[in-house]
Amino acid sequence: MANALYLTLLVGPVMAVPAPKALVDALVSAEVTESATGKSGFQLTFTLADQSVLQTFFLLMGSSPIPILRVILMANFGGLPQIIVDGIVLHHEVQPDAMEGSASKLVVTGQDLSALMDLIDLSGLPYPGMSPDLRVLLMLTKYMPFGIIPEVIPVLIPDIEIPIVQYATQKKTDLGYIQELAKDVGYVFYVTPGPTPGTSQAYWGPQVRFGTPQQCLNVNMDAWTNVESINFRYEPQSSVIPLVFYQEPITKLVFPIPIPPVTPFNPPLGSLVPVPLKVEQMNETAKLPIAQAIMQGMARSVQTADVITAEGSLDVLRYGDILRARSLVGMRGAGLTFDGVYYVDSATHRLKPGEYKQSFVLKRNALVTNVPAVPAAAY
Repeated sequence: MANALYLTLLVGPVMAVPAPKALVDALVSAEVTESATGKSGFQLTFTLADQSVLQTFFLLMGSSPIPILRVILMANFGGLPQIIVDGIVLHHEVQPDAMEGSASKLVVTGQDLSALMDLIDLSGLPYPGMSPDLRVLLMLTKYMPFGIIPEVIPVLIPDIEIPIVQYATQKKTDLGYIQELAKDVGYVFYVTPGPTPGTSQAYWGPQVRFGTPQQCLNVNMDAWTNVESINFRYEPQSSVIPLVFYQEPITKLVFPIPIPPVTPFNPPLGSLVPVPLKVEQMNETAKLPIAQAIMQGMARSVQTADVITAEGSLDVLRYGDILRARSLVGMRGAGLTFDGVYYVDSATHRLKPGEYKQSFVLKRNALVTNVPAVPAAAY
């Protein structure tokens, strides 16, 4: 028997508090999209009657000294609260209903808390004698009052400039500069909500694909089936071998370095890793330090190594848990070729009264499972 599901909505400037009952009752649907490397977005739909409290609520929030409306949506499932989204509202849209006697709708759209970092252009801000990871850490500390906890992984060989010769200066907004620094060293940046209400984790580091798998997805297993639909695509032609270059500083000779599809950050998720048929030359890496060039090549390898893509949907109440992006999940019942462990590349949550469904995209860099058995529950 599936566990009961309870939703909690919190709103407010800077620190979100439980929403008024009238606001919660007006919530018709919610949709949240999580992506492995990009921003997470959300869309909330409310009924908007002529005398609705929403009319006054959003007017008051708009005139607040801090014009930021924070939204936290939590799902209490099996007694354990999970933060589905923690973000800020960026756009409001009113959809009047042409039918007489029907209520209009208010559609609220927003993004995760990384949107806060894209509000002010701080171009020209100096960072003398600081490595890229220290610059990112310093930028993220400004957002700790919002409960954002930095999780910054140091680069292997930092490129630190001598301040009396030259020093780094910020370009664009904090978010733009953080993403630029991540691209330079082959890292990714994203913000995940939780683990407790009002807190989020800001991760800047390599995209890793290992850890504890989530509850298993079951296909064609009669009463144990917890997936509504799923399809698999095998595309070996999408995999490439990134070729980075290193220029020896004395002789000026250039040496090519091929990056395999399997790296320490991207271990094989199956037994049979197809050999890439294409080579992609990354000529711009010849100007970089060798460690930075290799990291960029490894990042490109992770992006192109996936040869299997699975797209499907599930009912959360039947699945018994909430499937999250940026982590692993097991698959059973799909046959020898497609059973095993996958990386959740994206997950979309769709909530309505009495209904919670998800669509998802899974990816893997190999065929045939490499684990003796896929456990039913997370371990």
